[in-house]
Formats: sequence, C-alpha cells, structure tokens
Amino acid sequence: MANQSLRMPQSLSLLVAAGIITVVSAAAPVDDAFRAFWAAPTPTDATVAAAAVVRSGVSFDEARRRLAQGRPYAADVKRGIVAASRHDFDDEFPYTLDVPASYDPARKYQVRVQLHGGVGRPDAGARGDGSIGSLRGVEQIYVLPQAWGAAPWWGTAQLGNIGAILDHVKRTYNVDENRVVLSGVSDGGTGAYFVAMRDTTPFAAFVPLNGFILVLNNRSMRIPGALYPHNLTNKPFFVVNGGEDPLYPAAEVTPLMTSFAAGGLDVVYRPQAKAAHNTSWWPAMKDEVEAWVSAHPRQPHPTTITWQTDDVSAGNRAHWLVIDRLRAALPAGDLPDINLVTSGEEPNFGVRSSGMRVAAVLPGSNAAAFGLLPGDLVSSINDRALPAGLELTEFLGIYDPGLPLHFVVTRGSATVDLRGTYQPTVRQRVAPLFAAGTPGGRVDVTRKGNTVRAATRGVAAFTLLISPDVFDVSAPITVVADGATVFSGKVTPSVETLLKWAARDNDRTMLYAAELHLTVPPAPAAPQRAR
Repeated sequence: MANQSLRMPQSLSLLVAAGIITVVSAAAPVDDAFRAFWAAPTPTDATVAAAAVVRSGVSFDEARRRLAQGRPYAADVKRGIVAASRHDFDDEFPYTLDVPASYDPARKYQVRVQLHGGVGRPDAGARGDGSIGSLRGVEQIYVLPQAWGAAPWWGTAQLGNIGAILDHVKRTYNVDENRVVLSGVSDGGTGAYFVAMRDTTPFAAFVPLNGFILVLNNRSMRIPGALYPHNLTNKPFFVVNGGEDPLYPAAEVTPLMTSFAAGGLDVVYRPQAKAAHNTSWWPAMKDEVEAWVSAHPRQPHPTTITWQTDDVSAGNRAHWLVIDRLRAALPAGDLPDINLVTSGEEPNFGVRSSGMRVAAVLPGSNAAAFGLLPGDLVSSINDRALPAGLELTEFLGIYDPGLPLHFVVTRGSATVDLRGTYQPTVRQRVAPLFAAGTPGGRVDVTRKGNTVRAATRGVAAFTLLISPDVFDVSAPITVVADGATVFSGKVTPSVETLLKWAARDNDRTMLYAAELHLTVPPAPAAPQRAR
C-alpha cells in the first residue's frame, strides 16, 4: 500500500513530461502577486504590492494584459446611500456615495463627483440625506464629498481628498474610468474650475453650475500657488448660470465664457434667463446635460496637452506629461493663453524692455525709427532722469503722440543721442485675469504617430509617459522641444514602469511602458509681442 502511494500515475507522469506541472507552478507566484496588488486598499499599498508583481517574473505582455483586464469586483458591496469617511493625519473627511440599487459588478458605471455649495460652514456636517437628491440624472454612481470653512474646495487638502475618494471607489466598484465627471453647484461650481486647473487627469469633463471662476481671484481666499486658466482647455465644460442670480449673474459670466471659447476652451454655455441662485432649471436641462456627458468620454491619452504649474512636487502632471523642473524665464506671448483678455486700447511704441534696458525692437516700429537697438540702456528722456523700478514702456505713457523726444542711451561703452517724434500705433490692451506671482512653467505637447512636438516656457525638464496603446514601442520615438530634437530612439518596455503607474493611477485604460526623461536645451525666449 505504501509503495502504491509513492507511485506516480501514468497521466501525471505525462503532464510532468509535457512541462505542464512546471507551468502551473511558475504561474502561482504571478497569480498570488496580482491578487495582493488588486486587494491593495490605497495607491501606497499598491506600490508595495507592485514590487512583488515585478519580482514574480511576469512578462510585460502578460502584466499589461492583466492590468487592462483589471481586478475582479465583488458582488456583495454596499448599495444605496453609503456613508463613509477618510482620515488624513488629524483631519476627517466625510463623504457619501449614492450607488444604484441594481449595481452589477460585471458592468462599468459612469461616475459623477458632485461638489456642494456653501463651504463656509464651520464643520463638515452631512447635506440632506447624503443622496444626489434633485440633481439625479442617468443611472450612475454619485460621489458626494464634504467641504467646510477650514477645508474648502479650492485647497490642497480637498484636492487630495477628492482624488483619494475616487481611488477608493474605483477599487470597490466597477467604474468606467473614462466617464468620470466633476460637477458642482455655487461654491462647488467654482471649485470645479479650481480642480480642473490643478488635476485634470482623472476627469472626462467638468460641469460647473452657478459658479464663477473669478471668485478664485479673491486674495482673501488665500489660495496656495498660482492659478492658470489655460489648463482648463484640456477638457470640455458644460456651464450653467442664472440670469437673475444675485451672486454670479449670467450678465457677468457670459463675456468671460465668450472670451474663453474664443481662446480655445471647449465649452457649452447655457445661461438660464429667469433662474436665480438655484437649480430649479435642472428637470428641463437634465437630458441635455446627460446627453452631452455621454458624448464626451475622456481620452486617456489625448493627442494634445497643455499644462502649466509653479510646483513640480504636486499638480505638475496632465495625463502622459509630467513637468519635472522649472527655470527662470521672461514672460512671453508666444503661447496662446485664455488667461489673457483684451480690455481697451494702449499705445504700441514697438519695444520690449526689462526696466530701462531695451530687450527687443519691432522692425518698422516707432522705436526702430528712433534708432533704438536691443541692449540699449535708456538713461534719460527729454533730459528727465528715469525712476528706478519702472518699465520703459510704462514711462512712455506720460507722453502724448506727436511730441518730440530725445533719448540718451548707453550703448556698450558709448553714450548715444536719439531724436524723433513719438508716434506709437494703437493696439488692444491685453491683461491677465489671474496675475501669477510667478510665471511658473508650461509645456504644450502634440503627438502624431511616434513623433511628439513640445513648446515650452520656463521649463528645464519634463517627462513623457509612453503608452503602447498609442505609441508603436517597437519603432523609434522622436521628441522635438522648442525646435530641437531632445530624443530619438527606441524605448524598452518595462514591467516595473508598467506597475509603478498602474499602482498610482488605478486605471485600466492608462498603462505606460516607459518614461522619457527629457531636458530642454536653454535657448532665448521666443520674441514677445513688442509694445
């Protein structure tokens, strides 16, 4: 009997001879590693689990297949109104989920993150019964975080909170990652603009209702860091404001939406003439809003991205673009910017200056007729000494057209007298909506096939994340930044890179095979529009 227990059945011997037993044994560590990866409750835990996946020896193609397929979702999850909270150090951030009673883990669900108004309250008490209430639309999962006076929507704490809640929802429910929309009412609508300027990647679109972006320009709100409205152009917007709203009437919002649309923002603006500061119009508008949302899924790897930041430690990423290092740069007008709006007219002498130093002269301009040259240092005009700390173009504003002017300039080691008549042309005055304390750094990228072209300002280094879904990783990739080729060659798909970003993003549709770390060669800034 003992001898029989040690004898290997002929069928098992055949399996071993065929190598099948070995394959099963080798697969077990991969299966175990992925089970732990999918079970990780946070990106930090997933990052730890990712290391075990890499050590399992899984191939790149197999890892990519499993990541694209995603985790198995449990059927026994909470439905209806789900009250929850998350802790961040000493702060507690309560939120609710409104999950369809018919939730089926085999389906992918659209998600709406809804930001409420009235963030000045002293605490984070729940609003209503925790459901989406009268703003219910098509069947989807609603995420309703809470804000209060110490943690408004326009702060770094809530940015992290919204991202962490969304990550948890994606680890629990089967979410369609390309149909996650951020909406908000009143302060929540204003908060939607803020989030779009700081963290565009997770969202397909933004729906601000009864909000106003210029509220964020109020210095008393103490918003950390600079705000760059051109970042809004990465995603479409559906905006509603009331004509009789006493806080943010459509008459004030409409010119701004018109200017933004002319500057490249994809926006549908639907002012409600008789509406006050409420959403009484939602039943009539619901079908149009939901149809628009359905028609605007997120592109996980958009062909064009524009992103600007003053902080490379946070808020420095948009999809497959990461800004790594900034450099000092003169403000420039070479990149389009919806933050710049026209307001009246101003004289155009035809010179760009830094203080009283001439930086550029526009050919054929009034400044060129005087004989001014780049590098000239203006020491006096009409024998009047020039005050320190003032721009030449600002000082010239005290003179009326038609007056004779006498410039004394230092040119190298020589003193030069220049005379002529002040005859500036007239152009529209362009002023920023948000005056940044620092210009920050900006990168605009466009991808066509395996070629990426980038225009930069104030950026010394950036990273491109290479997805095999849109790049042919078997062929060379070329990156041109500011006219110079900064990379040309093939990349090697990496399981480690694949798992690194899968752990962070928790997104089946955003998988990256390689990172391209690129240095921007120093070069003179593109000529600014002379004044």
